[in-house]
Amino acid sequence: MNEEMTHSLNMIAETAKDFAEKNIRPHIMDWDESQTFPVDLFHQLGDMGFMGIVVPEEYGGSGLGYHEYVTILDEISQVDPSIGLSVAAHNSLCTNHIYEFGNEEQRHKWLPQLASGKVIGAWGLTEHNTGSDSGGMNTTAVKDGDDWIINGAKNFITHAISGDIAVVMTRTGEKGARNNSTAFVLEKGMAGFTSGKKENKLGMRASETAELIFDSVTVPDANRLGEVGSGFKQAMKILDGGRISIAALSLGIAKGAYKAALKYSKERHQFGKAINEFQAINFMLADMATEIDAAELLIQRASTLKNAKKPMTKEGAMAKLYASEACVRIANNAVQIFGGYGYTKDFPAEKYYRDSKLCTIGEGTSEIQRLVIGREISK
Repeated sequence: MNEEMTHSLNMIAETAKDFAEKNIRPHIMDWDESQTFPVDLFHQLGDMGFMGIVVPEEYGGSGLGYHEYVTILDEISQVDPSIGLSVAAHNSLCTNHIYEFGNEEQRHKWLPQLASGKVIGAWGLTEHNTGSDSGGMNTTAVKDGDDWIINGAKNFITHAISGDIAVVMTRTGEKGARNNSTAFVLEKGMAGFTSGKKENKLGMRASETAELIFDSVTVPDANRLGEVGSGFKQAMKILDGGRISIAALSLGIAKGAYKAALKYSKERHQFGKAINEFQAINFMLADMATEIDAAELLIQRASTLKNAKKPMTKEGAMAKLYASEACVRIANNAVQIFGGYGYTKDFPAEKYYRDSKLCTIGEGTSEIQRLVIGREISK
């Protein structure tokens, strides 16, 4: 990375950090305890250019690349991973899907609203009975003249209640058949398009997760993204980039937990000295620092390939797998270093610990990442 790029990333990091310290940190535990999704904050993030980070300027976005995107997610997630998760879902799933697979009319219609943060995006693939096996989805779209009638439901959807626009994968062919899925853009206000149960979660509690419900929703064919039958392929390509998002989110959690543990270990004294002077604690911190650097390098490699529009399925999966598993280990060790205080809500370690686990589950479990990596290296 050249000096100019490094300087630019440092400036972006400082901007994101300052915003998070001023607008997010004072509210972290209030939002977490009450499971409040702070909609107004996302309008402010839009004003900062953080809701359309990789969207070109011609569609109202910031026109930045994946290194900048990772930097912003990293800084926000160090302060509150819940907010980082929602920024990631809005940018890399809903908004990016419309950018990658929408036609010019569709891009100009929806991207400026999404990039401004005035409109919040959701993305629907997972269902109650289909997680990784998304080819067997039950949500269907049936052609009706110039429209489509959509029926079904999606589960574990970020921004299902507060989102204004949702990109939804539907089945337009036989169950289990190839090329049986098609993507549509749905807008809140369409008759029959509602949200359901909000999940009461272990962590990431300020990031809204709920059901999307479709009861004979009439959707114009103009809202179809790409060819009929191409939805699953589109979703897999979107998830390639989404893995960078979750890796960056994981990195932020890991750094936040590590920095908190390091600071505490210098302040906490036992037997006449700071606990970071004891080898057991010092080695734990050394492992945490090493894993953070390793995760960051894997993420940078995947981001470089993504910016260059080169294949990065394996590299994205490796970054997501390693960073997410590392962040769980690091958050766990942070609680251990804090000792009894790490188990209380008065100190930050317990929240990083609760938030970290989602990273090994969301946008493809660790087991699915290993499957993807194994398939790629066997080619």
